[in-house]
Amino acid sequence: MMGSVPDRRPAVLSSAVLPSADLFSSDLFSADALSAALAIDLQWFAAEDEGRTEEPSELKLRRAREEEGRVAKSQELIGALGLLFPALILAFLGPSMLRTSVEMLRFFFTRAVELDPVEDRLVAGLFFRYFIRLALPIVTVGMLAGILSNLVQTGFIFTVKPLVPNFSRVLPHFGQYFKRTLFSAEGLFNFIKSILKMAIIGTVAFLLIRSELDRLVNLQTVSLWTGITTIASLAIRMLIISALLLLILSVPDYMFRRWRHREDLRMSREEVKEERRQYEGDPYVRSRIRARMRQMMSQNMAANVARADVVITNPTHFAVALEYHRSMQAPLVTARGEDEAALLIRRIARDKGVPVVENRPLARALYAETDVGDFVPVAYWRIVATILSKVMSVNEARRRREEALRA
Repeated sequence: MMGSVPDRRPAVLSSAVLPSADLFSSDLFSADALSAALAIDLQWFAAEDEGRTEEPSELKLRRAREEEGRVAKSQELIGALGLLFPALILAFLGPSMLRTSVEMLRFFFTRAVELDPVEDRLVAGLFFRYFIRLALPIVTVGMLAGILSNLVQTGFIFTVKPLVPNFSRVLPHFGQYFKRTLFSAEGLFNFIKSILKMAIIGTVAFLLIRSELDRLVNLQTVSLWTGITTIASLAIRMLIISALLLLILSVPDYMFRRWRHREDLRMSREEVKEERRQYEGDPYVRSRIRARMRQMMSQNMAANVARADVVITNPTHFAVALEYHRSMQAPLVTARGEDEAALLIRRIARDKGVPVVENRPLARALYAETDVGDFVPVAYWRIVATILSKVMSVNEARRRREEALRA
């Protein structure tokens, strides 16, 4: 009797041919298991902006604009203006351009037997002269429309960064590509926009052709010139109306591009912290600098307050010491403090005999708008001059009494 031969195939073979039921169980059905079964890296479908929850800073927006050339720009606006302006030029210059074309054809056809394009250079010169007369207005207006539409949206930008080859974009990130073009807000918006564009052009063409249907049917009974002008007039009207409607459609497209541009430049919290640390300084270093400055100010505060002419107080929260000589352009702030520092300034002023004047609005304003070594702002010159004049008059009267007592 022949025994059964055991199946020595690897267990993974059966799972590769047909996934087991355990794979789809509630406990094991995960992104990792599905990725292993389908042999597709699910990171392709991960959100590109994962973790970027912060609005882009002005610095990042400026960098993207000036260094990378990344700006919010609607191609629909460029296309609409690029279609509208040449169509208007054709509408205004169409008759003269048509006469020029007839003149060119008549000239060359009547001399087709006489002129040899190989030997007579006159043929090429005349051809290019006619060609420039016909094409130059349309080409010039089209270029100006393209430049104007870009300037209206982005202003003047000069950067060569978009021209630098970026080979990372050549790699086939199919998951990200399909997600961005098909399964995203941008893909849905582009799909709806394409449908609207086809509907606009189709509707305009249908309505205009239906309105001129009788004339189009009877074109075989009219002259060639009348037929050409009729078709040209219909085409120009179709271009102008379609361009105007596409120009209206470009407004929401531009708003969407602006929103998408800011979404693409969103920053993570780590990026915000790194940018702030890079351009504003490390918070730890700044705190050490401030601590050192406070230490130096406290060490020199006694001398700075002693040479002051008056101390303006809140009376408890703020204190600002002012010094003035005739050689100065304005009173100088020699010391300032809040809470405990203000209490120390008032104590030193009493010990050194410096007058202390209570003026709550002035003390609060000088503390908020000045620093040690700054001159008093022009807005407070009059009130500070009044205080200093009174203090000087009191000091002068005191000096005279002391001299009289000594005498």
